[in-house]
Amino acid sequence: MSDPTDIFAWLRFDDRLTTSGQPSEEQIAQLHRLGVQYMVNLGLHTHERALPDEAQTVAQLGMSYVHIPVEFDAPTEEDFDCFCDVMARTAHEKVHVHCIVNARVTAFLYRYRRDVLGIDEEEARTEMEKIWRPGGVWAAFIGDESSIDLPHRWPVRST
Repeated sequence: MSDPTDIFAWLRFDDRLTTSGQPSEEQIAQLHRLGVQYMVNLGLHTHERALPDEAQTVAQLGMSYVHIPVEFDAPTEEDFDCFCDVMARTAHEKVHVHCIVNARVTAFLYRYRRDVLGIDEEEARTEMEKIWRPGGVWAAFIGDESSIDLPHRWPVRST
């Protein structure tokens, strides 16, 4: 089966790790058919684009669900530590990590890949910048001091 690239802001990092914005129930089923065993959600359940009961949808398919609710305006080190724990526990499993637009996720994975896995900073940043270039609190979160006073920058997407 091919990647469900119709999921908003879809990214494949490698054979076991994919990310995106909020998938629909049908797209979650597609991820299951790809062999995804863990669904990790960094978005808030209260967001207007969140699924009404994503945990149940995922569980009914036999996958595990982890929710780390990251406030978009206030990501914390505790959030990141929890994310790192989940990534360590699922290191040999197929994992899909999402939020609403894949911004939280790509910032978390940028830090994780750079700081935990030791991936070259430029290589780690390339994947994040396919989705966005963080400013403000997110620039501070990833350690990009030169962008703290800048707004978030989003690539132009074709529709």
